[in-house]
Amino acid sequence: MSRLADYFVIVGYDHEKERSGISNGIILQRFPEKDWPDTAFIEGIEWFCQPQGWALSTERQEPRFFVSVLTDIDANRHFCACLCFNETVSITPSKPADEEEDTVESDVPLVRPIPAISHHSIMYAPKCLVLVSRLDYIETFRNCLGIIYSVYIENIRVPLETLVGNILGCVQVPPPGGPQVRFSIGAGDRQALQPPLSPSLPVTHTSVNLLFSQLGIRNVLTLFCAIMTEHKILFHSKSYSRLTEACRALTALMYPFRYTHVYIPLLPAPLVEVLSTPTPFIMGVHSSLKSEIAELMDVIVADLDGGSIIIPDGISLPLLPEPLLSQTQEALSLILQPELSCADHAFPPLAVRSPQAVMLDKEVRAVFMRTFAQLLQGYRSCLTIIRIHPKPVITFHKAAFLGERNLKDCDFTTRVLDCMFFTTFISERGPPWRPCDVWDELYNNIGELMKSESLDTTRVLAHIQELAQQLYTNENPNPQSYAQKLFVPPEGAFARIHQPPLPLLNADLVKAIIEEGLSKNNLKSRLASLRTIQPRIVPMGPCISNLNGNKNLVSNSARRLEVLRNCITCIFENKISDARKTFPAVLRALQSKQARLALCNELAQHVSGTKAMLEHQQFDLVVRLMNCALQDDSSMDEHGVAAALLPLATIFGRKLCTGIIQFAYTCIQEHPVWQNQQFWEAAFYQDVQKDIKALYSIRIDNLNSTNRYNNDFIISKPTSPRDSKEFSWQNRRSIVAKIQEATSLEIAAEQMRIWGSIDAERGKELITQEENTIYSQAIHYANRMVYLLIPLDVASKFHKPDCFDEERTSNSITNSVAESDSVDAESGFEDQEAGETGANVIRTVSRFIDKVCNEGGVTRDHIRNLHQMIPGVVHMHIETLEAVHRESKRLPPIQKPKILTPNLLVGEEAIMEGLRVYLLPDGREESSAGLLCGPPLLPAEGAIFLTNYRIIFKGIPCDSFACEQVVVRSFPVTSLTKEKKIAIQYLAHIDQWLQEGLQIRSCTFQLMKLSFDEEVTAENIEMLRKLIHKIRHPPDVFHHFAFAGQVAVNQTPLHKGKEKNATLLSKSKKTLLKTARKAGFKQKSSSKRQKYVLPNMNINNSNKYLTSPGRMSLPLTDDFNHDDDLSMDDFETGPPSTTPVATDAKTLERLAERTYVKDWRRLGLTNTASPVSNKPSPDNFRLTSVNSFYMMCRSYPALLVVPTNVTDESIRRFCRCYRQGRIPVTTWRHPKTKALLLRGAGHHNKSVMGMLKSHPNPNASSETSSFEQDKYLSALVCATPIYSLRHSGWGMSDSSLSINSLLLAADDKLGLSLTPEVVRRSNPFNKAIGTLAVFPRSSGGKGGKNFGRWGSLKDKRQSCSQASLSNIQQNRGTVRHSAEGDSTIEGVHTLQKSALYILGEKAHMKGVKFDTAPKTDFIPVEYYDVRHTKQAFKKLMRACIPSTCSQNSEPDMSFYKLIESSEWLQQIQNIMQLSGAVVDLLDVQGSSVAICLEDGWDITAQVASVAQLCLDPYYRTIEGFRVLIEKEWIAFGHRFSHRSNLNSNSQTSGFAPTFLQFLDVVHQIQTQFPMAFEFNDYFLRFLAYHSVSCRFRTFLFDCELERVECGVTAVEDKRGSLTSHHKSVDTGSDEENIYPGGRLGTTMQGSNLGQSIFDYIEKQHNRSPLFFNFMYIADLENPVLRPQSHLPCLDIWDYYLNEDLHHGPSYDPEIIQMDSQQEEEAEAADGNTDKSSRKVVTTGYDCVNQCVPDAFSHLLEETHRLETELGHLPQKWKVLWDKLEIHATDSLTRHASFSTDLVRSHGRLVHKRSTLEILMRGKMAGAAETSLVYSHPHRFDKYNYTTPTYCDYCTNLLWGPVKTGMRCMDCGYSCHEKCIEGVPKNCTKYKTADSGTPQSMNVSGGDTNSVSSGSARQTSSQQYYEQFSSNVAENRTHEGYLYKRGALLKGWKQRWFVLDSIKHQLRYYDALEDSHCKGYIGMLQTINSQINLSSNMF
Repeated sequence: MSRLADYFVIVGYDHEKERSGISNGIILQRFPEKDWPDTAFIEGIEWFCQPQGWALSTERQEPRFFVSVLTDIDANRHFCACLCFNETVSITPSKPADEEEDTVESDVPLVRPIPAISHHSIMYAPKCLVLVSRLDYIETFRNCLGIIYSVYIENIRVPLETLVGNILGCVQVPPPGGPQVRFSIGAGDRQALQPPLSPSLPVTHTSVNLLFSQLGIRNVLTLFCAIMTEHKILFHSKSYSRLTEACRALTALMYPFRYTHVYIPLLPAPLVEVLSTPTPFIMGVHSSLKSEIAELMDVIVADLDGGSIIIPDGISLPLLPEPLLSQTQEALSLILQPELSCADHAFPPLAVRSPQAVMLDKEVRAVFMRTFAQLLQGYRSCLTIIRIHPKPVITFHKAAFLGERNLKDCDFTTRVLDCMFFTTFISERGPPWRPCDVWDELYNNIGELMKSESLDTTRVLAHIQELAQQLYTNENPNPQSYAQKLFVPPEGAFARIHQPPLPLLNADLVKAIIEEGLSKNNLKSRLASLRTIQPRIVPMGPCISNLNGNKNLVSNSARRLEVLRNCITCIFENKISDARKTFPAVLRALQSKQARLALCNELAQHVSGTKAMLEHQQFDLVVRLMNCALQDDSSMDEHGVAAALLPLATIFGRKLCTGIIQFAYTCIQEHPVWQNQQFWEAAFYQDVQKDIKALYSIRIDNLNSTNRYNNDFIISKPTSPRDSKEFSWQNRRSIVAKIQEATSLEIAAEQMRIWGSIDAERGKELITQEENTIYSQAIHYANRMVYLLIPLDVASKFHKPDCFDEERTSNSITNSVAESDSVDAESGFEDQEAGETGANVIRTVSRFIDKVCNEGGVTRDHIRNLHQMIPGVVHMHIETLEAVHRESKRLPPIQKPKILTPNLLVGEEAIMEGLRVYLLPDGREESSAGLLCGPPLLPAEGAIFLTNYRIIFKGIPCDSFACEQVVVRSFPVTSLTKEKKIAIQYLAHIDQWLQEGLQIRSCTFQLMKLSFDEEVTAENIEMLRKLIHKIRHPPDVFHHFAFAGQVAVNQTPLHKGKEKNATLLSKSKKTLLKTARKAGFKQKSSSKRQKYVLPNMNINNSNKYLTSPGRMSLPLTDDFNHDDDLSMDDFETGPPSTTPVATDAKTLERLAERTYVKDWRRLGLTNTASPVSNKPSPDNFRLTSVNSFYMMCRSYPALLVVPTNVTDESIRRFCRCYRQGRIPVTTWRHPKTKALLLRGAGHHNKSVMGMLKSHPNPNASSETSSFEQDKYLSALVCATPIYSLRHSGWGMSDSSLSINSLLLAADDKLGLSLTPEVVRRSNPFNKAIGTLAVFPRSSGGKGGKNFGRWGSLKDKRQSCSQASLSNIQQNRGTVRHSAEGDSTIEGVHTLQKSALYILGEKAHMKGVKFDTAPKTDFIPVEYYDVRHTKQAFKKLMRACIPSTCSQNSEPDMSFYKLIESSEWLQQIQNIMQLSGAVVDLLDVQGSSVAICLEDGWDITAQVASVAQLCLDPYYRTIEGFRVLIEKEWIAFGHRFSHRSNLNSNSQTSGFAPTFLQFLDVVHQIQTQFPMAFEFNDYFLRFLAYHSVSCRFRTFLFDCELERVECGVTAVEDKRGSLTSHHKSVDTGSDEENIYPGGRLGTTMQGSNLGQSIFDYIEKQHNRSPLFFNFMYIADLENPVLRPQSHLPCLDIWDYYLNEDLHHGPSYDPEIIQMDSQQEEEAEAADGNTDKSSRKVVTTGYDCVNQCVPDAFSHLLEETHRLETELGHLPQKWKVLWDKLEIHATDSLTRHASFSTDLVRSHGRLVHKRSTLEILMRGKMAGAAETSLVYSHPHRFDKYNYTTPTYCDYCTNLLWGPVKTGMRCMDCGYSCHEKCIEGVPKNCTKYKTADSGTPQSMNVSGGDTNSVSSGSARQTSSQQYYEQFSSNVAENRTHEGYLYKRGALLKGWKQRWFVLDSIKHQLRYYDALEDSHCKGYIGMLQTINSQINLSSNMF
């Protein structure tokens, strides 16, 4: 029993300090005056009597009661019950009378300001009556203090001393569980006090219910989670009692935990600084301090009055895990909101359950108790007992609990287990023998309750109410109520005026009464009568291993465990090969924790002693299994795998040599679990528990073993997660015996029960045995820690053993000796020596020893011995490891697969030996893994080889089931596009982290992700990278494999590397030479070096053959490999004006034998009889040798086809008008229509830099060039037969359709002919065509001045009218060829049929105008330039060969979305559309087409080649396709070297797939017309692969000039054309002087300059039908192909997607042949001669076309085999194929029908629509730039015509007596009134109505018209002022008709005025069409001007 109250205190206002300016309280009296022996008086109690501070008030306040809680130094709480009231005081002035004049302010700060009061003012001072008690009986304290106050206020005749003495000395309270106490304090009162039943259950009354009513469910749950995770919580309210009750309620919700941090429900205002403490707390402050707590960043603030909480942003607050949080919320809602469940009922119940507040309080507490019971289910299974006597010491296995409950990722549970109060919970409730309470019963039964509630949800409320009733009974055990008698003062008694102050009490009298009361109470007799709660065995509850049920049975099937067991059995039976086969399956099975634990038990089964020596391969596999089991666990070891493997690591070993053994622990040290101190503590405690259990077990014979290892594997009844796992995998024969064994906790409970009956000697012996057990285990674990923490290579490798996480250290407080060294435990030095490593390990182990030994009660002597032992163990182990490490290095390396050497081509040499690598899977394999249910081929283990031709990987798959296959992946070195490093990756197949590797990507659509083996050094990797780059970009073209693989190449001199600007002298020399050449000087031939002479000097040409001119005669030029963005022509000043010496006849004969000349001869473009004759051919064409020196254009061939009447001198003059001098030249002619196909570069627009660099004389050659260009275009037009046609019929034949006919065909569905009028009126395109003007002409003015705008065509004709070809009027006379004419007919614009269409860029429209040449039209077209092509190719490669799986990196980007986003197919479509337009213009209309795009070597070559391929069936043969490529791509100078990024100068430009795009287009056409091509798809893929492989010389040069310089052309000329290449080349023949050395300027004799790819193809074609299309049939009836270019008709080329991992790319047939032969020899060596006809073909691994050939190839092969077997001479396959005849059957005969015509007509229709779309788009682009005619309507008014006038719309006569027609007031357009609706809105003088300034459209007719595209338009700031053209549209800001007064006596005259904002002139013309002004008005000095629009006069 204890006192009701310890102290009674009277606290009053301190008036003495108030005079000095400080408001404070003072203890007036306290009783007893001396401290109790067991309870000291708490100082500072006056602060808590007035939490807001002591202050006088002017108004009397009602008495208040509240309770403050104080905590002493021993963490015991003291409850201070305060009753505060006011007393009247008279206040004197704060200063004496003699100090009133003193004005000096006092330095003493005032706590509260004192108001100015007068003398004898009446104030009210606070006074407090305080009861201090250790008991929490708030209501009793309220009653006692109320009685004392009532006696005082009512002046009852009862001494106050008696009341105080009785409270302190006479009232004794029994402990919890005691009887009810009834007492009186001596004032006639009767009171009762009832202790609770349980001492551990908190008493709350209604405080919890009050808290929920104030804050709500969600907020209280948030505060609950905050207090459980040790956050700072602060309440504020205006009520002191509410603050105390809220803190009491929140801590009561924690039950069964006790809050052990700072607890201050009422914090006084002067102590607000305490809120900044770093420790967790629960505090309460008055709401008046709200502003002072607003800036707390780590405190959760709860407003009790407002019902809200504030959580700062920096706080991470975890909530209860689901579904526990939802269940708790639902249960609270069920209790606190019972009406919610029936709120939606149609018939709600009349009465809803509404229990009393006290019962609601208990029900809410019951919900939280159930929550904790569910959260902590199975916690007793994780208790570890390490001491029983003299008192139990129990720890908690946190990792095991989190692992078994699957809560390791739950932040809330993890934090709760780390809290300090959880440690207190374990220490209080962990012992198995103790008194139990409601919580223990609930924990034991919660599992059954949850099961029953899952069956019936209505039982939830019933179970909560049952538990709440127990809580209620605990607080109110006595059901009988006792009527108390209390004194309460009357209402308003506190306001009495003449109330005397509280008198001082007699201390002696109070003391005497206290002593008398203590003597009367016989405490011993009363205590003896009380019954204490007896201890008992604490119920265990459900085992934690049984809580998860059968969740993991699916992932842990019996089959997997059986495979695991068999694998381990094979290992220990030394069946290594069998074990390796199942090893991948075992590694996959070890991903589940059950399999990992089964592995530990299976390994333990094969242990028969303290050591198990294994063979090397056995040891490696066992260690690999251990590492695999450890790598999937975290450092917490939540599943106990590391603890189970810990003893095995010191058992398994292998013998390195005599006396040296390597144990498994040296190979598993890299896992982080060994660095976690909590793991070591938990494992140590587990082993100690086993030893303690063995010490006290009854069955000593079964549990005690002499084997040290058996102590680590003692099996018992499943009480802990570790025991249960070990138990579940043991032999069945011992199950019955083990079930009967007692658990560790049961043994501990029994020992605690009998401890009182054990004599002292026996007890001391047991204590010593337990201490020795812990001591021995500490020695054992010290050695284990040393083994695992010291690395094997301790002397050579930095290893940081002490990297413990400070957050993981235990919360237990120990007096550790080494704890002060923890700061020095980590070393930041990288060069850490072995001694430092040992010192760190010593400190780590010492800390561990201190912790566990102090926890286990080991004596100080034993701890000292351990500390002395540890350094010796560490140093001894380091010495042992040095020998082990040395001997382990001498072991033979692990047997790795043999490096497979790849087969090489002839001349292919290995540059670097194979480096061991792993070929990792990329996005292709990962996305298709498992589709065919086969073993994964990647990752593969092998080696990477670098040759002078390829990068090759060859190896075998890592998967054991696929290891018999060979994986090859290779690509040419020169096709490398990107290389980057890849990070470290883990490879599960070999269970190892791989070092950094390389990812290399090829433009042949190959990707290698390589990770180098650990044996490969960084130097080797770097050397490989350097060699790759060296071969990728060789210093000279002859170092490519095409040449280097055939003959040895001399080493490049050292100065080659410094060839370009190596020194300042060479740079300056280079600059001077370039300047001289730009200035017009020519090089002078000399014997040694080239000099410069003036350009008008003749060239002394002494060479005999111009095919291979000498070094002196070739022009010295800069590198041809300039970037695409350069617009300056290298030959801007042009060649010399003199004519060179005529070329030699023999040379021309040899030139005429070149492929392209032969093709021109086939087309009839040259004289077939005598190609070298100067006589023209019958078709007015001739061969010119103007470029034989390659001086006109270095990228063009030596011979060109030009019209006969165009001289060479003329060509030299106008070639400067085109980029790179690439003039439009004829390359093909239509055999029927004789239309020409020309190709060239775009027109050369001069920029400002071009003007600066031009010839000093700007007028020297500009006019001449323009005139010669006009003559050249006119000659081309005249050579087109359509030029002679004046009329076009309406027939639908393919050769006579005009563009208007195309338009009709696009509208006529069946291709039927209609009359022109009907078609024109019904055609939906007519309105658009009516708005189209013929493309505008040049802006250059007539006359001598053109301001440097050279290269334009001048209009020399007088007639400038135009008529539509479809509406030719016989009476109109002249055929119009331009848009010029009178203003009256200005609006008539229609499409015309031209003889020559020039497809160009919009940027050329400004500088080039073609209105001088008859029937010439310029069509601007849109195309993708090289930059767009490069970007599209990069995206295409990312889609086709992704480096990672798109589902992981970009889940939303599928393969087809990536293809779409690349725009690759859109570019293919664009090329096909342009080519289709060319086909239609040439074939359907018969017009010639000149393709003049970019520099004439990219898109021009693509479009021209595809068009010829569609038009001419010859090019669709193997021979013809060669001719096409050699003509259009090789001869006309496609920049193969530059686009393929082959030379070092083009490294930064990147790969451009121009030629690949062309082959892709051919593939698309071949797919649509599979019978039209002689070659197959493999032929195209072969060309695509070797166009970048550099195996052949064909695609290594940029132009014919480079081929001449290198001697390649000489060799090909000597070989002749297609039929003479089989002849042997004798380089030492009589022609050696002609071709000295085989190439120009070299001294190498007899060199073989490589091989042509087409020669190779023809050789292969003669041998086998490798490139032949068996479906090929030449269709002579329909020779023209019109493929569909719509995106749905296009597909992704298999070249981008297919891969053959068996042999690598199939484009080197020799390699495949050698591989196949090698495989056959290997099979023959193995004795496998019988081949089965069945074979497995895997897509992606095998080449399907080779493994499963088509029927024709198979039959030809069988025929060849049979002929060989019969002894016949085998015939060539082509001879045999040509003998075959197609059987003539009706099914194969083509019958013409309406359906066939309809299909063909539809095909032509779609194709023509595409052509029309291109023409329309080009026209609309030009017209939009010019006139914007599509949105400007006319303003018509009726008009009387005095002369016969025709309608500009329908071309009929306007007639009538008056108002004959309608005329536009702006532009003068005339038409019938009925034609107004059809007139296009193309008024050229439309004025906006809302514009206030005189502005007219930038449009004018005739020569004044000018348009430039946005890309080529030059701003005014980029031009010289003198070179501004007045007629340029952008310089004409305002224009229109105004009236100007004429000369003297002349009237006003209308003139056309143009305001030039650049020259500041107002120029005027007689008419709009005039190109030269009549005068101008200078406006340089004009600041502002205003024009009167109303009068239109100046």
